[in-house]
Amino acid sequence: MTSRHHRIADDLRHQITTGRIRAGERLPSETDLAAQHKVSTSTLRSALAVLEREGLVEKVHGKGNFVRRPVRKVTYVGGWGTLDPWTAADAALHVTVRTTAIRAHGHLTTLLRVPNSTPLTEFLGISYEGDTPHSLARIYVPRDLAPTAVLGDRSSCAGEPGSFAVLSPPSAEIRETVSARLPTPDEASSLRISSTAAVLAITRIAADGTGRVVEAAHLTFPGDRVDAIFTTHHVINERQTQG
Repeated sequence: MTSRHHRIADDLRHQITTGRIRAGERLPSETDLAAQHKVSTSTLRSALAVLEREGLVEKVHGKGNFVRRPVRKVTYVGGWGTLDPWTAADAALHVTVRTTAIRAHGHLTTLLRVPNSTPLTEFLGISYEGDTPHSLARIYVPRDLAPTAVLGDRSSCAGEPGSFAVLSPPSAEIRETVSARLPTPDEASSLRISSTAAVLAITRIAADGTGRVVEAAHLTFPGDRVDAIFTTHHVINERQTQG
């Protein structure tokens, strides 16, 4: 026998897929929906959780539950390449950036290979399409290398000169670690996704020719909103060409 919260989810799903409730539209309050279906708010929230896991509904803190707009994927380009790997997606996306002066501690000392309390600049960036977040980045740069042009809170459009692009000097080596995992509570809240929805997590370390780490980045993408592209270049050395 179908549970009550699944019956409610079926009803709301039907209204969404048939267009009675349109993409981007706010659902009635949870109290009103619970009264309408003659159930408790906890049962109603269980129904909404089903739709959230399916990607049909997103909960915006302080505003309510909304029908999600159709997902448009972004593309992450591994390494620097000719496109910036953070804003390589679409001109319709825009990025908000917040910078904070911090001191290296814990795992940051390991990632950046610096002593404890080394001055750093943290860049917190979130990309959006309209009001929908697409990706989250926390980038750490040694304070003496941080570009002053992007310090402070700002918004920018992808592709705009000086937008959330390469922050550090040219790198001789970039190492990226990619994993699929569940989001942290902070990531789920920032990206407005279910805590049970998988994310693609990329840790990127960039070093210069001397081996100094010039940037460490944690990038997080909802699993259903990203394609990642990595290209391997085979280097032919002089001995091979002469053979």
